This record gives sequence, C-alpha cells and structure tokens, in this order.
Amino acid sequence: MGEYKLVFVYGTLRRGYIHHRLLSRARYLGRHTTKPRYTMLDLGAYPGVIEEGRTAVTGEVYTVSKRSLLRLDALESHPVEYTRKPIETAYGHAWMYIYRRPGGRARPIESGDWRKRDLEVSDRKTLLT
Repeated sequence: MGEYKLVFVYGTLRRGYIHHRLLSRARYLGRHTTKPRYTMLDLGAYPGVIEEGRTAVTGEVYTVSKRSLLRLDALESHPVEYTRKPIETAYGHAWMYIYRRPGGRARPIESGDWRKRDLEVSDRKTLLT
C-alpha cells in the first residue's frame, strides 16, 4: 500500500469542476474553510490563493496517493506557478496550493469561495450598469 497525503482544493479540482477527474481515486473527507489569512484571486479560468490577506478560503479535503499528488503538482505547475504549503484542517494537516505570481489584473474573490465567484462577477456588472 502506498503513502497517502491530505490535500485541500479550492478551485477547479473541487467536485463539479473540470479538473476534479484527477481526484477520481481520492477519498473525499469533507468541506473545509481556512482561517482568514489569505486572498483568493480570480485568474480567469481558475483561482489562485496568496498568503497575504484576511479572507477565509472554502474548499474540500481529500486523501490522495503519492502518485495522485504528483499529478496535482503537474496540473498546478508546482513549484513554478504554485507551491504547496501545509495547513491545519479538521481532518489533519493538508497540502494547499499557494499562488506564486500575484499581480496583474487579477481581482480578489471577496467570499473566498470559487463557487460564489460568478455571483460576485454578476454583482460587479450590475453596479457598473
């Protein structure tokens, strides 16, 4: 039996999103919301989370094999675009991918929840019209 790790996902790896298939063999443990010490950025097709901020990030925790973790690393361009940092969850220590290239035109996602992003974008458009 291989070595297993916990991973906290908050964007396109969550259930219902395009990259969730990479977690098809993972064991879902449950939802988790981090402590409010991050900023979630809308990078267009996916989010990035940076360590500076006051936002709690909402996501899901999974148990993954070492092999699956390497696949996630490849998707996240670890350690170039994202780096893995350990966080405490109700399920134990889990890896969280932290965005390494902040700046540009990325907008913060105030809710810290990628699922609520579309509502926030819609609200911004309403304010502009």
